[in-house]
Amino acid sequence: MPTLTLRGGGRVAVVAAEWRDAFGVVTRGRVQLELRDGEPGPVLGRDAGFWLRGTGVRALRNPGRRTARVRIVTPRRAPVNTSRTPVADRWRNDMDSMNDSGVVASPASGRTSHTHRLRGLAVTGFLATLAAMVATTLAAALARAVGVDFEIPDGGETIPLAGFAVVTGFFSVVGILIAVALLRWSARPAERFVWTAVSLTAISLVPPLLSGGDTGTVTALLGLHLVPAAVMIPTLTRSLRTHLAE
Repeated sequence: MPTLTLRGGGRVAVVAAEWRDAFGVVTRGRVQLELRDGEPGPVLGRDAGFWLRGTGVRALRNPGRRTARVRIVTPRRAPVNTSRTPVADRWRNDMDSMNDSGVVASPASGRTSHTHRLRGLAVTGFLATLAAMVATTLAAALARAVGVDFEIPDGGETIPLAGFAVVTGFFSVVGILIAVALLRWSARPAERFVWTAVSLTAISLVPPLLSGGDTGTVTALLGLHLVPAAVMIPTLTRSLRTHLAE
C-alpha cells in the first residue's frame, strides 16, 4: 500500500492516469487539494479520505510545517478470466497482493518551490511598494499645490513630502510581511490577507480624524491613506493567488 510523504510546504502534481482508481487517506498532518483553476481547495486533516478521479484537483500540497502522509489504496486490475471469482474474493486477493512501498515527494523540490513562491511574492511586493510611495508622494504634492498645508496644530509642524514616502514605504513593507506569513502558514492566504489589510486600512483612518487639522488637511490625509492601499492590496492579493497556484 503506497504512502505519499509531503514535507512542510511540499507539493506534488496529480497525474490523472496514476490516480484513476486510487483512494487516499490522510494518516498524518494536513493536505490541501489544489484545484485546476488555481484556487486553493479544502484542507484535509488526519483520517480524511478522498478520491481524485474527476474532481478537478491538479496537485496536493502540505500547507503546514509538519510532514504530512497520505496512504494510497490502488487496487490492481482483476485478470481477464475472473468470471468465476466472487467480487469480494477478488478485492481481498488484490489487497493482499499489494506491495507496501513508499512514494516520497522530494523535500528539496518542495522547499525550492516554496522558496520560489515566497521570493516571487516579496519581489512583487517591493515593486508595488515603490509604486505606492511614488503615487502617494505625487498625490501629496498635488494636494499641497491646490492649497492643503498639511499642518498639524497639536505639534505645530507641517508634514513634509518625504514623510509621506517614508510612512508609505514602512507600512507597505509591513503588508508584505503579512502576505508572506499568510502564504507560508495559511491555507487561504489571499482571502485572509484582504480581510487583514482592509481592517488595518480602516484603523489607519482614525489618526487623521483625530489630528486636529483643518478640513482640507484631514480630507487629504484620509485620501493619502487610501492611495497606497489601492496599490498594495490588489497587487499582493493577485500575487498570493498566483504563487499559491504554482
